[in-house]
This record gives sequence, structure tokens and C-alpha cells, in this order.
Amino acid sequence: MDNSKATFSPTRLLLCDESETSLYEKEVDLLSSMDEEYIKSLLDRERHDFSQISSGDWIKEARLDAIQYILNKRDLLGFTSQTAYLSVIYLDRFLSRRSIDEEKYWAVRLLSMACLSLAAKMEECTVPALPEFCVEEYSFESSVIQRMELLVLNTLEWKMGSLTPFAFTQFFLTKFCQSSLQRNAMSTIVEVILGSLKDVEIMCYRSSVIAASATLVALDPRLTRDALEHKISLLSSSDVLKIEDVVSCYYQILAFDTMKLNRGDIMSPDLSPNQLQIDEVLGSSSVTTAANAKRKRLIFNQNDNISPKKRQN
Repeated sequence: MDNSKATFSPTRLLLCDESETSLYEKEVDLLSSMDEEYIKSLLDRERHDFSQISSGDWIKEARLDAIQYILNKRDLLGFTSQTAYLSVIYLDRFLSRRSIDEEKYWAVRLLSMACLSLAAKMEECTVPALPEFCVEEYSFESSVIQRMELLVLNTLEWKMGSLTPFAFTQFFLTKFCQSSLQRNAMSTIVEVILGSLKDVEIMCYRSSVIAASATLVALDPRLTRDALEHKISLLSSSDVLKIEDVVSCYYQILAFDTMKLNRGDIMSPDLSPNQLQIDEVLGSSSVTTAANAKRKRLIFNQNDNISPKKRQN
């Protein structure tokens, strides 16, 4: 086997504190060598992180707020898109396995801090001290965040390695787009993927499917079903990447109406929660409560003193 393929990790694409665009320029030669065989190897080991989250309205709102926190902190701390996406995977997997007492928004914010910290430890070269993950309205002791990190690790059974859409985007971009247009398209694809984090239905698809769909949406949001099927069928990996899944995800992204997919008019993922219409974002999400009874309840002892402390002005 070619040693370059044996040791290549797709997460390295977004590992340092440079922008995705500069990384794209430096890695273009390496990425161009990614062939169908290598992508198939990724598809074969891709783990489906399907997460069925509670249907309660408050947890939907709290999840949206947590994702906004992650995206904002990602910018402030200089993290990559890979780190932000991975932290949301942890968040959703945790919420699918444990329930949180109603209206405890601070617990979800603590959870989001722990997930972002763990993702940073997986992906970033340098990880800030835990107090830097706090924000003005929620300030937790480092020991409290560490305990939540351990709870997340135990809940996820220490299975923290997950492929994200960014492992596949360059491959699909080279297959679906002319080389002269690829550089400008990459930033749009990243925005589409990050914007899609907020839709729990989209997050139910495999990362490879999201990557293919987001790439096609960014390149042309007006493709017909026949055109989509034709483009996907040209991939020799289409026997692993189901055409129907990509078509469905493509239209799901288009239907996600908080993103304006007209050219040059994509809503930034950095908008504040007040600017997002929560009912529109998550109102169409079809989640059931069948798995709710199996979830472990997230409970802290009375003497844990885990509640956030308000910062004094």
C-alpha cells in the first residue's frame, strides 16, 4: 500500500490555526491524489453517529444556543471548522443518551463547553485553558468542566474518533467542480456545512452524505433530481454512497430556510440566536420519543455545587 495513503489523516486538513482557504492552497497537491480507493476506505470505516434527541421544545432551543456558543467560541479561540463540527457530534450523541432536567439551560451550556474542549483536544495543536471556554453569562470552575468532560467520555464510551464531512469535501469538490472554480467554492461549502449543524434532521445523515450534498448545494442549488442522480452515479464509490441518501439530504439542506442559498447570500453561521427563528429552524424536525425512556438522566448531587457563577461586573 502507498505509505502516503496509509498515514494520511483527513482531519489534518483543518488541524492548525490557519484558515480553510490557506490550508486548501497548501494541501491541494496532496488532496488531488486522493482517489476512489482511498475514499472507499473512509466510507467503509465511517461510523454512523445517528443521534435521536428529545423532542422537547426547550432542549431544541438549548441545543441551538449551544451550537451558537460553539461557533462563536470557534472564532474567538481560532479553532477550525473540523473542531466545531466534532464538538456538535459529541453534543448530539450525549443528548441522545442522557436527559437533562427541563429548563436547565446552564447544564446544556456546561455540556457544550465540555464537548468543545474535548474536540479541541482531539483536533487542535494548542488547547486553551478551561476558563477560556467560559462566557460572561456562564462561568464555571475548571474542576466542574473537567467533571463534565469525564461524564461525556464515559457516556460516549470513550469513542471520540468520528469522521466529519470535512474528511470528504475536497474529494467531492474535485469530482463535481472544475479545478479553476474549486478555490472559491470551498469557503461556500464550509458555510453550508456549518449552517446545517443547526438542523437535527440533516445531522442524522452520514458525514459523507452531508459532504456530497453540501458540495452539490454550494455549486448549484437548482439541480434537478435527474441531474443529481447523474452526477452521483459517475462516482465509482456510489455503490457505497447511496444516491437516494444524497438526493434526500440535498433537498433537506435546500429546505432548511434559515440558510439563503442564493449565490452570495448565504446566512453566516455566526448570527446571534436572536436573529434565528428557532421555530423555523427546528420546527420541521421529525424526532420521536421512543428512545427517551432508555436515556439516563443527567443528575448532579445537591452538594456538587455545579451551578454556574455569574460574573461580577
